[in-house]
Amino acid sequence: MIAIYILSLIFIISPFLPATGNPHWFFRTADFIRLQSIAIEILLLAALSFFGWKFSTLEYIIAIGLVFSILYQLHKVYKYSSFHPRKKPDFPSDGHVSIFAANVLQDNKEFDSFLAECANYNADLILTMESNTDWEKGIASLEKTYPYSVKIPLENYYGMHLYSKKELKNITTQFQVEEDVPSIFFTYELENGEEVFFTCLHPAPPSPTENDTSKERDAELMLTGNHIREVDKPTVVCGDMNDVVWSRTTRLFKKMTGMIDPRIGRGFFPTYHAGYWFMRFPLDHLFHTKDLFVKTMIRSKNFGSDHFGMYYEIHLKKKVETPPNPNLNGEEKEEIEALIDRVD
Repeated sequence: MIAIYILSLIFIISPFLPATGNPHWFFRTADFIRLQSIAIEILLLAALSFFGWKFSTLEYIIAIGLVFSILYQLHKVYKYSSFHPRKKPDFPSDGHVSIFAANVLQDNKEFDSFLAECANYNADLILTMESNTDWEKGIASLEKTYPYSVKIPLENYYGMHLYSKKELKNITTQFQVEEDVPSIFFTYELENGEEVFFTCLHPAPPSPTENDTSKERDAELMLTGNHIREVDKPTVVCGDMNDVVWSRTTRLFKKMTGMIDPRIGRGFFPTYHAGYWFMRFPLDHLFHTKDLFVKTMIRSKNFGSDHFGMYYEIHLKKKVETPPNPNLNGEEKEEIEALIDRVD
């Protein structure tokens, strides 16, 4: 029973660590494993009863703590589940663009498996992350169908390639926070002449093997948010964000941009780790402004990477103007500036 008590105390306390605001990976990890944590807490509650409930004060405190922690975490994740009611899923469309985005894993050599997924979805745009020179060569056949491309082959697990069936406008590649972690910005013209602004991101995560803290990732999301607030057109942000949608930083990013997560009411769509079903987190995201809607959203098959890919069919709402930027209060503005300044 001592082991159950200790484990219970760990899982009662740890879900609240991200609320401290400490950017160190140790404090942020609990955000990633909320689904697994809920399952473990339920098992711990069952274990308390199964292995001999003694009606002691300690056991009551532990049981209440576990229930409170479960409810707290369910509050965080519930609306991203398929149980949450969806708002109106479809609108009259005034044009669409599709994108297949995937972290391919630099060391993965299953190029043909990835190409098969690309052919299956036949998207207008293909975005690869962690793609190096080997990947550039391995998927070069895409250029027959996708003659327009942006290539940033890197050997540091942050390379990025973008392939398009039609010519893109206003392409810029930026290293917003770290000099070896790129982002791609461009404009895509729909068939009716309307334009959609795209931002493709892959910030580094907080982890023992990457950055010790989330400072760089948080700053990149905030800088991207500030940039989007200056863009007066339908906008999409897509990529491996190395963050979960219920984290404080991602929620602040959505608040400052007014963007929508199409995952709400559809399900979690956990994309990492593709090899371990019990340790999967939703790390690959797409957000869009309210003048757009996602009609189709599909997680790909495993193609040898540690991530699944994601396919999205994005439509422009008919006769809906791009909404103005959301208002931010003084506290939110200060938090945004603080997240940006702490990487200086």
